[in-house]
Amino acid sequence: MAVIKPVVTATSTTPVASGGAVGTVVTPATTRYFAAVAAGDIGATTITIAATSFVDDADAPVVTFPTLTATQNFNVYVNGVMQQSSLSTVSTTSLVLNTVDIAVGVPVILEIANFANTVSTITTQPTISTPVITVNT
Repeated sequence: MAVIKPVVTATSTTPVASGGAVGTVVTPATTRYFAAVAAGDIGATTITIAATSFVDDADAPVVTFPTLTATQNFNVYVNGVMQQSSLSTVSTTSLVLNTVDIAVGVPVILEIANFANTVSTITTQPTISTPVITVNT
């Protein structure tokens, strides 16, 4: 004897999300360091300025730069002009400029911005519809 099975077909609608709001607060902590290019900083292909040659915003001597993390970025200004990021590298002990085309005494500013305090929150929850399932028999 054959097994008799019911045959059921159904259709449904796709849930739809609407509304909702996300608020993002960005509170960067910015630190600036100031130095002037010295004759001893200029090498054959680069200019290397030791961290100890810099002072901070409070005119206090710098011992080391912070270790840069994924939430930080840096800008370099030479004689007040922002430079391309590919022209310099920063370590905890120095700033290296990929040029020797800067005169002794020219001011250099290293600016480090830390974006670790960036927070995003959902201020209004989205409304998600429930699917409608229709059974066709």
